[in-house]
Amino acid sequence: MILRPRYNDIKIICYYLGKVIIGIGLLMLVPLLVSLVFKEWDAAFDFLIGMMASLSFGFFFVRVFYTKEELGWMHGMIVAALSWLVATFLSAIPLYLSGHFLTFLDTCFDTMSGFATTGLTLIGDLDHLANSHNMWRHFIMFIGGQGIIVVALTFLIKASGTFTMYVGEAREEKILPNVIHTARFIWTVSLVYLGVGTAALTIIGVYEGLPVVRAFLHGMWIFMSAWDTGGFAPQSQNILYYHSIAFEIITISLMTLGALNFKLHYAVWTGNKKEIFKNIEVVTILITILTTFSLCAVGLSRLGVYPEAVSLFRKGFYQLISAHVGAGYSTIYGRQFVLEWGGLAMATTIIAMALGGCACSTAGGIKALRIGIMFKALRQDIKKIMTPGDGVVVQTFHHIKDMVLENKHVRVAATIILCYLLVYFGGAVIGMLFGYSPIEALFESVSATANVGLSCGITQASMPNLLKLTYMVQMWLGRLEFISVFAFIGFIVALVKGRK
Repeated sequence: MILRPRYNDIKIICYYLGKVIIGIGLLMLVPLLVSLVFKEWDAAFDFLIGMMASLSFGFFFVRVFYTKEELGWMHGMIVAALSWLVATFLSAIPLYLSGHFLTFLDTCFDTMSGFATTGLTLIGDLDHLANSHNMWRHFIMFIGGQGIIVVALTFLIKASGTFTMYVGEAREEKILPNVIHTARFIWTVSLVYLGVGTAALTIIGVYEGLPVVRAFLHGMWIFMSAWDTGGFAPQSQNILYYHSIAFEIITISLMTLGALNFKLHYAVWTGNKKEIFKNIEVVTILITILTTFSLCAVGLSRLGVYPEAVSLFRKGFYQLISAHVGAGYSTIYGRQFVLEWGGLAMATTIIAMALGGCACSTAGGIKALRIGIMFKALRQDIKKIMTPGDGVVVQTFHHIKDMVLENKHVRVAATIILCYLLVYFGGAVIGMLFGYSPIEALFESVSATANVGLSCGITQASMPNLLKLTYMVQMWLGRLEFISVFAFIGFIVALVKGRK
C-alpha cells in the first residue's frame, strides 16, 4: 500500500527548493555584471528580469513553506530532482529574451544541456551572441559540473540531512566527513583550476591572434566547458574555430582532469600521488580509452580518413577522447561522423560515450568505477568455477583504499548500467521513429544520456519537439543517474494514488 505524502513533506521539499531557486537568482549577478562592463544594456535587462523572477519565486517558497524540520532521504532526493527542472526553466528566461532561440522550449533545451554538462545546443547565430549571454551559457555549465546542490550546500543550506540532497545529485561519495566541507573542497579545486586553465588558454589565444580581452573571455569559457566536460563553445565551429594544436592539447588535458573523481583529486592534493596508478577507475578508463581509440583508428584507416599521424590525433583521437570523458568538444563538423567515419569508427565512438568518465566527477555515462567492478565480478565468478571443492574466492579492488568486492557493489553497479542501457536504446528507438538511421539515432541518444554533447547532425532547432523533449529527459536522467528522478516519480504517484 502506497501512503500519500503529508503536507509537512511538501513543506520541507518546497522550503529547500526555494533556497536553491534563490541561489539561481543570485548567480545571475555574474552575467549581469558582464553586461554592465561591456555596456550590453538590453542583455542587462534580460538578466534583471530573470533574476527578479528567480528571487521572487525563491523568497515566496521560503516564506510560505518555512519549516525547521530536517530533510529525510525522500525529501533530499526530490529536492535534487526538482532543482534541476526549476533551474532549467528559470535560467532560460534571460537567454530566451536574447532573441537567439526560436522557442522557449529550445532555450530550455540549451539550459538543461548546460546544467547537465551535455553541450547539445539549439541556439541560432551563436557567433553574434552578447558576451553576457555567452557568460551565462558557460557559467551554468560550470555550475552544473560541480552540481546545483553542491552550490546550495556551499553557500545557502546549512541544515542537517543535506547528505541526501548531495546523493540525489549522483554523488555517492563524501570526500571529507562533512558534506558541506566536501562541497567546498569541490569548489576549491574547480576555482584553482579555473585560474590556471584560463591563464593558459588566454596566452594561447593571444599567441594565435585573438585580442587580449577576447582571448581572456574565450579562455575562461572554454575552460568552464572543458573542466566540466560540457561542450559549449563561444563559436558555432566549436574548437575547430581556433585551428590550434596547442589549444587542442590544453583542452584534452582539462577535460581529462575534469573526468577524474574528485576523491582522486583530493588524494593527489594531499600528497598521495601513487593513488593515480592504483585506482581502479584510472586503470579502467585508461584501458577503455586505448581499446576504443585503437578500434576507431582501425576503422578510420580502412577508409583512408586522416592518413597522417597528426591529423589522426587532431581529428580522430580528439573526438574519441572528447566522447569518452563526456566533454563534447569537436574539431570536425557533426555530419562528418556519418559521411566520413564509417560504421566501425562511429560504433566505437558511441561505446566511448556510453562508458563515460569517473564517478564523483563532472563527467557522465556509465562510469569507469562500475565497469571496473563488473569486470572484477566476472573475474571472481571465473575463479569460483575454477576453484576446487568449497574454496572461498575473495576479490578485492582499490578505490582510494583497498576494498573487498561484495554483492552490494555488483548489484548497484549492474542496476545503474542496466538503466543507462535501457535509456540509450529507448532514445534510439524514438529517434528511429522519426526516420533517422539506427546508428545516427543511437549516437545522438547516447550523447544526450551520457551528457556528452557530440552530435552527428540530428540535434538542430528544426527537429521535432518530441525529440527535443526526449533528449532533455535523457540529459536529466543521465546527469542525476536515475535514483532521485525515480524517487520524484514515485512521489508524484503517491500524491495521486496514495492512501492517507
